[in-house]
This record gives sequence, structure tokens and C-alpha cells, in this order.
Amino acid sequence: MAIKFDKCSGASKFSALGLLVTLGIVFGDIGTSPLYVMKTIMHASEGYDANYIIGAVSCIIWTLTLQTTVKYVIVALSADNKGEGGILALYALVRKHNRKWLYVAAIIGASTLVADGIITPSITVTSAIEGLKAVNDATPVVPITIAIISALFFIQQFGTSAIGKLFGPFMFFWFLMLGVMGSLHLAEFLPILKAFNPYYAIRLLAHDPNWFLVLGAVFLCTTGAEALYSDLGHCGRRNITVSWIYVKIMLILNYLGQGAWIVENIKHIGDDVNPFYAIMPTQFLLIGVFMATIAAVIASQALISGCFTIFSEAVNLNFWPRLKIKYPTNVKGQLFVPSVNNFLYIFCIITILLFKTSGRMEAAYGLSITITMLMTTILLAFYLHMHKIKLFIVIPFFAVFVTIEGLFLTANMFKFIHGGWFTIMLAGTFCTIMYVWYNAQNIRHKYLVFDKIHKYFDIISSIKNDTTIPKYATNLVYVSRSDSPEYIEGKVIYSIIHKQPKRADHYLLFHFEHIDEPNTLDYTFTPLIEDTLFRINVRIGFRVQPYMTLYLRQIIEDLVHEGTFDLSSGYTSLKKKGVSGDFRFIVIHRIYYPASSDRGRDNLMMNIYGLIKHLGINEEKALGLDTSNVVVEKVPLIVKRNGNSRRIVPMPTPTEDSE
Repeated sequence: MAIKFDKCSGASKFSALGLLVTLGIVFGDIGTSPLYVMKTIMHASEGYDANYIIGAVSCIIWTLTLQTTVKYVIVALSADNKGEGGILALYALVRKHNRKWLYVAAIIGASTLVADGIITPSITVTSAIEGLKAVNDATPVVPITIAIISALFFIQQFGTSAIGKLFGPFMFFWFLMLGVMGSLHLAEFLPILKAFNPYYAIRLLAHDPNWFLVLGAVFLCTTGAEALYSDLGHCGRRNITVSWIYVKIMLILNYLGQGAWIVENIKHIGDDVNPFYAIMPTQFLLIGVFMATIAAVIASQALISGCFTIFSEAVNLNFWPRLKIKYPTNVKGQLFVPSVNNFLYIFCIITILLFKTSGRMEAAYGLSITITMLMTTILLAFYLHMHKIKLFIVIPFFAVFVTIEGLFLTANMFKFIHGGWFTIMLAGTFCTIMYVWYNAQNIRHKYLVFDKIHKYFDIISSIKNDTTIPKYATNLVYVSRSDSPEYIEGKVIYSIIHKQPKRADHYLLFHFEHIDEPNTLDYTFTPLIEDTLFRINVRIGFRVQPYMTLYLRQIIEDLVHEGTFDLSSGYTSLKKKGVSGDFRFIVIHRIYYPASSDRGRDNLMMNIYGLIKHLGINEEKALGLDTSNVVVEKVPLIVKRNGNSRRIVPMPTPTEDSE
């Protein structure tokens, strides 16, 4: 049976409205790249000439074609997990085929994506506000940028669905402005159209001694491609594909126009000139800065929301501690993670104060996202092979894009000492936490002990009917780790029978089965002992939060309506008055004691785990349980026997274990 979902916005349906909404959600990051790409390319070579600019624009056109259009729009968007995209959704899709090491590619890709997402709001907003310097050179860029970023992160807690409805129309006019402004300058240097010929890109990279700086700058034009894939679930493949045609045309026109203007004015350009604003008529400049600022905010909003989704998925894929998640609106997929929001805000402010100008941020930008793209390529190759695509197609695909992204990575490595270290440091921190959490959970599961549940049917029934044992609750609910209804954890049996025998009318074993699909939420109800012992198995997708209390309430209502569960109180006086039965929840915390294990690696991993678990919330809060009727029982995870722990039944890895 299914558990009900909240409403969906419907933006994923292919329609004119869907196309408009897609412009506002998907293309903010890649759509603000013209703010800084050509300026960065100018700074990559001291003595640039017309051939250099033509070659650089050619690199941009063919990067947008190969990297964004071919890899992401054509190939990656077809690799959807029940309509959802992004590197973690892709990992959930391919891990079914037991490629255990692929989790490393997933956590590296997710970590670098979040790290680069921290610098994106900073560079886009700073680049936009720097346009005001063309009007007044004394414009306080840093304070204005910090104020805008602060307001942006502050409003996250209220949800952005209402504001989001305005994003699409605005971005339509933003891209139209890009195309028009670029077109106005094409006639100044028509040979710029040679950039459509890839020969000029190849010639530039083959002969320019600073080719690595050029590639590092060119790569910035495609940094939003990974976000494009991640937003697949919000907008749908057809909406993204069709709207990309319009977006790409407008972007290329703007890059061509900037290139033509640079060549025409090559002898008069100062170091602080941004060709993006230079191609605007003077009377339009303030409007252009305003539109650029709003576009930067929209791009930042998309990346912030994307980071919320990444951490939400990471939790359910067993990569991150449980986090407090709020839903400020009833729009499906829109969530707010306070701890992530605060972290992103703090590091965005640090980024602004550390680098101060967009020029210095550009030196740090793009390095980590290149690694994300490489990891996506690896996972895509496995996905294509998994879907029986011929190797003579998969191997060239893999070779081509690993080569392209390898070159981009090599070029961006030169940014490391100029600021790239900052995003790599952040990515390394995220990656370490994910790696330790994932492996520590596997270690914890290794020591879980299971036994056949039918062996305990008689004694559980006897406890229920033994009036000499004080009644513990009408309905006693245990959080179960057993993936099979035929088994039960030894710690649960110990709690019922030995640790103060617990008499109840109903014993419920509640189990979350985390699956590799994004939005699945349904359950099965299995009576194990008639009117006494039951198992509830909830299948939950990696984008759905495990709110146990909420789901249990709906499940019980369904069962009572069907007549398969008696909700009446087990206390005679209360039952006569028609009072519903009480519920008490037992959560077992398994404590890991290093002294009980002689495995050095396990002890090291668990010691680090003990530190990072404080990043999240405890299991009771994560499950949404009312602490007034929750009992937490602490037991040792390992019971040492003759120098070795005993494991009765091997079970699949659970999604999360308690502390």
C-alpha cells in the first residue's frame, strides 16, 4: 500500500509553462557565465590578438556543444532514476549491479559539487555588482554583495515557491538580453564567426604556450552543466532539452558579441574592463547591472536548493549523518536544511572576504567541478554498459569525455595555488566525512546479530498473557534493522524478554527498507502472531525522509479502517470509555567499544565516526518521534566471545544505524 505524497508543482510536464519554469530553475548557473568568462580569457594571455579571441570563442562554442549538449543534454538526461537526475541519483541507479567501489566515485563527485557550489553564489553576485563600478568607481562591492547573499540565505527558511514563479519569465528576458547585446556587436568584427570552425580552437590550444590558462578560463562556460542534470526531476527531460536550444543560441551570440567588441577595441581595453558590461549601451548599463544581479541571485538560489537536495540524498544513501530537514511549502521536492544553509552562508561570506573580487574568485573557480564531471562520466559509462549499450559505443564515449575533462582538470590544477586550494579543501572535508560515515555504518552492521523470529513466538505470546508482569504499553514499537521478516535482531529479543520483560497487547517491528529509487513510499503489513506481533516494512526512496511517527499514524489509520488492527486501549477502564491505545517506542542505541574489537582499521574508523556523528541529529529526532513516549536503551554493539564477535545471520547493509 502507498503512503500519500505532498503535492507536486507539475513543472516536469512538457508544456509552454514547463519550458518557462525550466529557464528559471535549470539554467541560472550556466546562464550567468558570460558575466566573467570572456574577462577571464582576456587575463589568461597578456598579448592577445584577434586570432586568440577567435580561438577562445571557438573553444567556448565547442565546449558548450560537446560537454553540455552531447554529454549532459543528450546522454546524461537519458540516465534518469525514475525521472530524477544528478550524480547521487545516478549512483543509486548503478549500485544495484554490485559495483561496490563506485560509492567512492559518488562521494567524490558529490563533495566537489557542493564545494564548487559554495563559491558560485559569491562569484556570480560579485561579478554582477562589479558592473556598478562602470557608473561609480567608488561602489562598495563587497558590502553590497554580502548584504545580497545574507538576504538570499535568510529567505530560504520561508521557502521560495512564490518567488520561483517569477524566475522563468525573468530568465527568458535575461537570455534574450544576452543574445541581443551580443548581436549588436557582431558587425564590428564579422570574422568572429570563424569561431564556429573547431580548427581555430585546436590551433589556439596547439600553439599558445598558455593553453592551460585558456582552457581553465573556457571551462567556466560549462560549469552549470552538472546542475542541469541534477534538476532533471524538477523539470523533465523534454523541457530541459527544448529550452536548451534557446539558451545555447543566446549564450553563443553573447560570447560572439563580446569577442567582436574585444577585437575592435583591443588597443584601448584596461585591465579592469569587463566586456560583458562594455557591450551594453551606456544608457542601458544600470538596467543591465540590475538584471545581472537578479540573474546571479536566481543562479545562487538554484545551487543552494541543489545542495539541500544533495545532502538529503546523501543521508538516505548512507553517506552523511541524519540532518534536521524542514518543508517550508507543500511543493514536492522543496526542502530546507538549516545546518546546511548556515554552513553554506558562512563559507560564502568567507569566500567573499577572502577573495574580495570576482577576478580572484575566478582563479579558484572550476577546479572541483571538473572532478565532479569526471566522476559523472565514470558512472555514466557503467550506466550505459548496464543498459546493454555496445562496448564500441561505451568505450569511445568514456575515452572522449575522460580526455576532455582530463585536459580541463589539468588546466584547472594550475589554479590550485591561486585559490583552488580553497574548494579542494572543502571538497576533501566533505569527502572524508562521507567515506568514514559510509564505512563506519558497514562496520556497525557487520557486528549485528540476527536470529530466527519464529523461535520466540511462544515466549512473546506468554509474556503478553502473563498478568504478573506489569503492562508496559498497549502498543510497543521497535525500530527494526532486519531486512527479512523471518529474522529479528538479538538486541530486540533481549529487550523484550530479558531487559525488564515488556508486556504489551501489540508488538510492532517497524523497518525502513531504503531502495534505489527516488520517490517510492509504500508499505507492507505482516501479522507474525495473530493479534500480537506484527511487522511493518516501509519501502522508502532516497529522496524521501523516514518520518516514522507520521507514516505509522497513516498506516494504523489504514489498518483500523480495514479492520485488521484494533486500536482500542489495552487497559480495561480506558477501553470501556472508547479511548485509543497508547504507543511506546523503543530505540536501541548500539555503543561501539574499541576495547572489544582487535581490528585496528575498524577502531580507527569508529573513532573518527564518533567525532563526525555530532554533525547530525539523533535517531529519535530523525524519525520524528515524540521523546515523551520514546525509551532509549543502550547496549554494546559487540559482545566478545573467545576473541571474536559472533554473527549468526548475514544481512544486507542497512541505510542507517543508531548511535
